[in-house]
Amino acid sequence: MAQSPVLVDLDAANFEELPCCGVVNEAHSGRCDKNKWLKTYLKKGLRAKVLLGSDGRQCGYIEYLPGEYAWRGVEARGYLFIHCLWTHYKRNQNKGYGGQMIRACVEDAAAAGMDGVAVVAREKPWLASSAIYLKHGFAVVDSAPPDYELLVKKLNPEAANPRFKTGWADRLKKYSTGLTIIRSNQCSHIAKFADEIAQSAEQDYGLKPTIVQIKTHKEAQNAPTPYAVFAVIRDGVILADHQISCTRFHNIMQGRGARPDSV
Repeated sequence: MAQSPVLVDLDAANFEELPCCGVVNEAHSGRCDKNKWLKTYLKKGLRAKVLLGSDGRQCGYIEYLPGEYAWRGVEARGYLFIHCLWTHYKRNQNKGYGGQMIRACVEDAAAAGMDGVAVVAREKPWLASSAIYLKHGFAVVDSAPPDYELLVKKLNPEAANPRFKTGWADRLKKYSTGLTIIRSNQCSHIAKFADEIAQSAEQDYGLKPTIVQIKTHKEAQNAPTPYAVFAVIRDGVILADHQISCTRFHNIMQGRGARPDSV
């Protein structure tokens, strides 16, 4: 009988051997950036766990930290905040692995005396949908445009709910001219997408993008989108508020009337 997957905590001693997001190449720029980010936020209470099968292969990953350090557009002090919840490969889906990781987070929150666990969810890529959290006792307490939901599983019924930041339109105004790419090191996959889009923008559309590197949790919490850690903005309009491929970037640009080799 196959053994159940085991959750292994990542720390400074093992995250080189257990890459958090399935990026195996040790020289991958995004992986190197993520490891530096991990070292910084492990000191602030971040917990990152890899779910390993009996064959030693990764089945999943979860990452969470105290809400005051969240890299999303939220105010969640007093809660553990989940950044990422992944089940790797379709063969590992619908086996309860997501629930196993969520329960571990809730147990950590209880052990630390936190008010509960909070998370941002949506139905698009790069975030888990609300359904899995609702299944495990979370409730929606806030929403933000265009389709983000903030969910919480309370351990302290008297605690105030976490909430999304507001004023999205005001924060977007500073990106009203030209093409801007917002990026960060919180996700190891961002570097590849951001670099490819920046190169394509300049080579194919004659647009030299402004690169905005989010360096701190405070900057992330005050970014122009709830997801915070990645965005592509042109003349004050959000073209993408999560990681997209270069092909998707081309489709968006051409859908807005741009053509390669034209400004």
